[in-house]
Amino acid sequence: MNSLRQIYTLLKKDLLLEIRQQYSFYGILLYIGATVFVLFMAIDEPESHVWNGLFWVIQLFICINAVAKSFMQESRGRMLYFYSISSPGNFVLAKLIFNSGLMLLMSLLSLLLFTMFFGNPMVKVGAFIGLVLLGGWSLSLIFTFLAAIAARAQQNAAIMAVLGFPLIIPQLLLLMKISNAAFNPILTIHADNVLLLVALDLMVIILSVILFPFLWKD
Repeated sequence: MNSLRQIYTLLKKDLLLEIRQQYSFYGILLYIGATVFVLFMAIDEPESHVWNGLFWVIQLFICINAVAKSFMQESRGRMLYFYSISSPGNFVLAKLIFNSGLMLLMSLLSLLLFTMFFGNPMVKVGAFIGLVLLGGWSLSLIFTFLAAIAARAQQNAAIMAVLGFPLIIPQLLLLMKISNAAFNPILTIHADNVLLLVALDLMVIILSVILFPFLWKD
């Protein structure tokens, strides 16, 4: 019960900071809108597989902008304070939950803008929306985990790039492979692939809870 109270308090803290620092949230919204508009000016009506590929690549960069700052904005003094009032597991779980919610919101917004500017080539709309939510959650978990590691290093951006590339590329390829079925009436979305993606997400959560205490001690 005490753990739930700590997670709730940390979530409330992150939400209040996001509300007070609205320039960060609006900056992400501007990034999404500007990126989609530039693509619209360059590509009028992309084919379904191009539409799908562009969407997931945009999701990747949206996640980097939205999630990477989660640990980097915490000063050393503030981290020492959190160290005295919370456990490392609860702290990282609160970050994972908050960033997941933020990324889910951004994913739905980017999907709305994509359909407004590029049309709706989806055959299975409901399935694709579910994959967008699952994919946004997956990306947020990985980059939250990477942000926790990078925040303890001097070269934050370099660490994110080096560690993120081998982790995120297989996941992006899997997301594109699964979501291709939403644009083709013949193809079906295999439950095994979806379960594999969920299993990867759970593995990231478990690794975060296990490994973050070692970073926390530094």
